Amino acid sequence: MNAMQTPMERERVIGPGPCPVITTPRLVLRPHRMSDADAIAQSLNDFQVSRMLARVPAPYDRQDATEWLSVATTDLQEGWAFAITAGDDVHIGCVAFERRGSEWELGYWLNRFYWRRGYMSEAVHAATTRFLMRMPGTVIHSGIFADNLASLKVQEKAGFRVTGCSDVFSLARGAMVAHIETRLEPGDFRPAAPRH
Repeated sequence: MNAMQTPMERERVIGPGPCPVITTPRLVLRPHRMSDADAIAQSLNDFQVSRMLARVPAPYDRQDATEWLSVATTDLQEGWAFAITAGDDVHIGCVAFERRGSEWELGYWLNRFYWRRGYMSEAVHAATTRFLMRMPGTVIHSGIFADNLASLKVQEKAGFRVTGCSDVFSLARGAMVAHIETRLEPGDFRPAAPRH
């Protein structure tokens, strides 16, 4: 580290670096592009998806997606936000690591027409594997709304453990919702089993 760096520059160095491209047996995780706006808007305007996310409004339109992408496609965000694609480069979801205060948080969502195929487990495992290679020893926080047990299974497969429960405001629902808090401690990560 350069002794001439300002405290703010030193702070920026502790992130995982540029968002990489990750290829799995069925998916490609890549950095977002502004051209993903229509696909994101289509996915998140589905209330079945947006109701499971705390910070996504309903309805959700192209302008919302463009505003989010205006930050996600720059280096203003020190974490990673992967576009999930199923090999044809069409955006079908997102898996992201975001720094909130002093903690790293995992968040994700998937277009409803791709649910129940194991895609999210595959994406979370691949992204977490790469994140922990860049940030070894990092505790990763996450959580799910209590009525989203499929998402809890995704996290438990990766080694996340339930640490508590709270109420979190959901923009899409316009209400406080029971939220199960989870955490992945160093050494608890379970790599994905090979697909046959």
